[in-house]
Amino acid sequence: MIIATGLFVLGVSLHILLFACLIWTGLHSRLLGHDFVAIRGMMSGGISRALPAIYIFLLIGLLIAALMQSGTVAALIYHGLALLSPTWFLATGLVLCSVMSVATGTSWGTAGTLGVVLIGIGGAMGIPLPLVAGMIVCGATFGDKLSPVSDTTNLAAMSAGTSLFRHIGSMMYTTVPAFVVSLLIFIALGRGYADNALPTAAIVEIQQALSSSYGLNLLITLLPLLVMLTLSLRRFPAEVAMTASVVVAVLVAILYQGQSAVTVLNNLWSNQAGTTGIASLDELLGRGGMLSMSWTLLLSLMALALGGMLFAAGFLQALLQGIILRLKRTASLVASTIGAGILGNMGMGEAYITIILNSQLFRPAFEEKGIDNAVLSRSVEEGATMSTGLIPWTTAGAFYAATLGVPVLAYLPYAFLNYLNPLISIVMAALGLGLLRGRKKN
Repeated sequence: MIIATGLFVLGVSLHILLFACLIWTGLHSRLLGHDFVAIRGMMSGGISRALPAIYIFLLIGLLIAALMQSGTVAALIYHGLALLSPTWFLATGLVLCSVMSVATGTSWGTAGTLGVVLIGIGGAMGIPLPLVAGMIVCGATFGDKLSPVSDTTNLAAMSAGTSLFRHIGSMMYTTVPAFVVSLLIFIALGRGYADNALPTAAIVEIQQALSSSYGLNLLITLLPLLVMLTLSLRRFPAEVAMTASVVVAVLVAILYQGQSAVTVLNNLWSNQAGTTGIASLDELLGRGGMLSMSWTLLLSLMALALGGMLFAAGFLQALLQGIILRLKRTASLVASTIGAGILGNMGMGEAYITIILNSQLFRPAFEEKGIDNAVLSRSVEEGATMSTGLIPWTTAGAFYAATLGVPVLAYLPYAFLNYLNPLISIVMAALGLGLLRGRKKN
C-alpha cells in the first residue's frame, strides 16, 4: 500500500518509499518482540545471501560500457539492418531486437533505439504500428530475460539462490519454445505485407553514421561476446566470463577502434554518449558504466533488506501461508508464482521488488518439493519480467508507450512472447517437463 500510493498517487521516489517500508516493517517487527539487533540481523541476512550477485551487478555496468566502446553493439546494428526486407520485416525485427537486447542486457535501450527505427520503417511500409510495437517488445524482453548482463536476470538468480547460468539454462526450457512460436507467428503475419515498399533512407542514414564512427568488422567486434560465450559454455563462473569479456572489449576499443586507453577506462566508470549525430543512437551507445548500475544496485540492497525482514519476522508467511499450503501440485506452485509476479507488478509498478519478494516468499515451497531453485527463479521472471511491459502503469509499460508511440493496450495482443512464455511454463510444469530437481528438505 505504501509503495502503490507513493508511486501512483504522490509520485514519490521508489527508493524513498522502500526506506519508508523499512521503517514501517521495522516498527512492526519491534512490536512483535524483535529487538534492534535482531531486526538489523534480518536485514543484513537478506543482503548477505545476495553478495555474490552484487559483484555481478557491478560487472554488468562495466561490460555494457565496454561493448559500446569496442563497437560490438554498433556492428550488430549496422549489419543487422542490412537484413531487413518487406516480407521478413517482422521476423527479422524480432531477431534483431532479441540479439541487441541479449548483447546489451537492456530492453529499454533496445526499444529506444532500434525499436524507434523499426517503428518508423514499419509505419512507412503500412504495417500496423501496434503489430510492430508488439514485435519490438517481444524481442526487447527476450534479451532482458536471458542476457547474462541483464539486471533482472541477475536479480532473479540472486534472489532465488541459484547461479546465473543455471538460471539462464533453466529459462531456456520455456523461453526458447515461446520464442520459436512467436517467430513463426510473425513470419506468418509478415507474409501479408510482402508487396509493401521498403524505405531505405533511414537505414542508410544510420549505417553511414555508424560506419563514420566505428570500425565494424564482425570478426573483431564480436570477439568480446565470443569470449564470454565460450567461457560460459565451459562452465566458468559468470564473474570470470564477464571480466574476460570486458578485458577483450577494452583491447578492441583501444587497438581496433583507435580510442585512447584513458578515455576507454574512464568510460567504464561512466560511459559517454556516442558521436554518430543521431540522438537516439548516441544515447544507446552511451549506456553502461559502473555508475549506471547505482540506481538498480541501491534499490536491490534496500529491497533485499526489506525482504529479509519480511521473511525472517514472519510477515510473508502469515500473508500467504494459507495459499501456499494448498499448493499440492507442482503446476499449481509454478502458476501461483507466475501469478504473484503479475499481481506484484500491478500493485507496485516495478519488476525489481516483485522479483525479490516473490523469490523470498516461494523459495521454501519449492525447496520443500525438491524443485531446483533455478525453476523458482525462472517462474519468478516469467511472472515479473514478462508482464511488466504489458501493464500500462508500470515504468516499463509507460516507457514503451512513450518511446514507441503506441499505447500498451494496443500492442499487448501482439506481444506474443510475453504471454506465451508463462503459459508454456505452466503447461510444461503440469506435464512434468523442464523441472530441475533439487534436494528435498528433511
